[in-house]
Order: sequence, then C-alpha cells, then structure tokens
Amino acid sequence: MIAITKLNDQEMIINCDLIELIESTPDTTITMNTGRKIIVKESVDYVMEQIMAYKKR
Repeated sequence: MIAITKLNDQEMIINCDLIELIESTPDTTITMNTGRKIIVKESVDYVMEQIMAYKKR
C-alpha cells in the first residue's frame, strides 16, 4: 500500500499490486487493473520510488 495525493488534496492509500499503468500526460495518471483512473499530484518517479520501497519491505 502506498500513499498518494489526488489533485483536490485528498490523500489516499492504494494497493500498488493493483496498479496496471502509470502515465504522465502531463498529470500523473494511475490506472488500476479494475479500470479506475486516479490523477495524482506526485510525479511518476515518486510513485515508482514509493512502490519499490513498499516491495522491499
């Protein structure tokens, strides 16, 4: 699980095992394997770092 911030400043915790795709168009868009799309403030690099840190734990 990783913490992200939506564009409206709402913080969310998402299950990174359900992430299918991360795009930068120019906002960072996370597409879940359920089809849900979440636009977040964090950069693609930051999200990837959070995922890798979570997987290492």
